[in-house]
Amino acid sequence: MPEPAVTHVPLSSTALPPLDQTTSPWPGAMEQVAGGKLHVRRVDSDGEATVVYVHGLGGSSTNWTDLSTQLAPFARGIAVDLPGFGFSEPPPGFDFRLASHAELLAEFISGLGEGPVHLLGNSMGGAICLLFAAKHPELVRTLTLISPAMPDRRPDPRRLADPRMALAYLPFVGPGVRRQLAALGPRERAAQVIKLCFADPSAFPEQRLGELADEHGARAEFAWAAPALAQSMFGVFRTWFARGAESLWAVAPAVRVPSLVVWGERDRVISVRRAPRTARLLGDARLLVLPKTGHVAQMERPVTVAKAVLGMWESVENGTWQASRPSVRG
Repeated sequence: MPEPAVTHVPLSSTALPPLDQTTSPWPGAMEQVAGGKLHVRRVDSDGEATVVYVHGLGGSSTNWTDLSTQLAPFARGIAVDLPGFGFSEPPPGFDFRLASHAELLAEFISGLGEGPVHLLGNSMGGAICLLFAAKHPELVRTLTLISPAMPDRRPDPRRLADPRMALAYLPFVGPGVRRQLAALGPRERAAQVIKLCFADPSAFPEQRLGELADEHGARAEFAWAAPALAQSMFGVFRTWFARGAESLWAVAPAVRVPSLVVWGERDRVISVRRAPRTARLLGDARLLVLPKTGHVAQMERPVTVAKAVLGMWESVENGTWQASRPSVRG
């Protein structure tokens, strides 16, 4: 099948708040869900809609600080720490499959009692949101997937900031490699993450790097943090190698809600070559590919992503949204 042609993705012309990357993350608190608790950050807003943000593997609710602030005037924001990430201790017996993450997210969103939400997910969180939207369309108003973790079976250590990361979750050698990585200081680990996920790591604000290092340092005290990361990684791998109806490629066509797929052209984690197929399989999607952007476009290009997300929301509200072919924007 030929690659989709380049065409238009609506970027909102509505004024956004000035971008200030020195602001602190939104405050968080523990909230009850499904017999356990999730750490949740709520964004102050007078907006009538609700948007839920879902981070990726190794990430947390703080990954959405800048984007959620950009969108705060238009929707109440809720950023969750998935079980085993951020400050959310996993409930007893949680198996860390992507489907299990999706079902716990469904319990949480159902419990909000606010009707369908705008749902945004990045990386592993994008795959979780894909599963969620396919199974619970009544809870989803729109879907935005930012470099979702679609199956990519071609591991390439050259794409990684630290080649040891490619070995960290393999049998036999994995535990030793993980001990080496754990021996790095919090700031070194934070810098490795940004080197992997940003096209231009030097553009990552110093304050955000300090915040990320502080979070890494705090998580090092949680006995459940490292096992949760390892088991979630295996959960992603299991999904990548699933066949038939369990494959994410088979799930995508079941998603019929208005969807926006955003991908960084220089994503070293999940190749942008997965982007056209992802958007094509979704029932009502547009694709925005951002040049000079890596795996976490919501952090690296928060203003452009906010304009694209808000443009979709506005188009859906005024009835002009429809699926189209990909767009490349500067």
